[in-house]
Amino acid sequence: MSAMHSVTAEHITREFPGEGKGKVTALRDVSFHVNAGELFGIIGPDGAGKTTLFRILTTLLLADRGSATVQGLDVVKDYREIRRQVGYMPGRFSLYQDLSVEENLTFFATIFNTSIEENHDLIRDIYVQIEPFRKRKAGKLSGGMKQKLALCCALIHRPTVLFLDEPTTGVDAVSRKEFWEMLKRLKAEGISILVSTPYMDEAALCDRVALIQEGTILGIDEPGHFVDRYEKKIWAVRSKDMYRLLQDLRERPDTASVYPFGEYQHLTPTHASSDLPELLRSYLVEKGHEDIEVLPAVPGIEDIFMDLMTHPVKA
Repeated sequence: MSAMHSVTAEHITREFPGEGKGKVTALRDVSFHVNAGELFGIIGPDGAGKTTLFRILTTLLLADRGSATVQGLDVVKDYREIRRQVGYMPGRFSLYQDLSVEENLTFFATIFNTSIEENHDLIRDIYVQIEPFRKRKAGKLSGGMKQKLALCCALIHRPTVLFLDEPTTGVDAVSRKEFWEMLKRLKAEGISILVSTPYMDEAALCDRVALIQEGTILGIDEPGHFVDRYEKKIWAVRSKDMYRLLQDLRERPDTASVYPFGEYQHLTPTHASSDLPELLRSYLVEKGHEDIEVLPAVPGIEDIFMDLMTHPVKA
């Protein structure tokens, strides 16, 4: 392992029993590395394999095939030492609901033979936001406050690598923004951070991202590089009947892909053509559409993800 890599995964495969005698592959030949001090994102929808991957890397689950290291330590042989070095915030709130904020923090500090005071400088910016509620039971906190408490508990022993599994799911937009600001400050402390999320817009906040779908890594790169090297033309199309518009665009012979994107359908044609807007309008008028709008679209990480689902390329 390179001294520059905080985490490595080599050909990780994990299956679970399916219906009957079949098996469901949660992870399929997954390989990547995380550099020291990097904020690395695992981006993909629900069921993509993100949680299974994090459980393997944090020594809570064994892979069927492949190997992984955290800070040069093998996740199977050196699991005790890895557990001392990493912080893990699972997707589901898993702290003690009947204990207060303060009691939860003290409990986790005691497990790691430390104290809130000893590492207060690391959690200070986060703890100051939940301190007014330190006597409140964890189960009575808002979603954003639960998130901050869970992060404090994951950091209380000053880990070298932090694993955050969908930390902003179900949290309001303001809390999401605050959370990512906190991650930037933690990265500045030299902590390597792996964060998984289904939110494509959060990809831009990472140093590098791995796009994952159905247990397979579709591509790994810096978010900006994904966008910069994307050469296909995308058009944003809208009409009065958006559902019928999607069906009609799918039926066009020269449609490579089309899918809903906010208030528009994002269309990628099989061939680039300067007169495509006029051709599209004529086609849609014939189909009875009204209030037709066709605009060139700037590709984003969502567009690249959709394209990689059919044309995966590993970086």
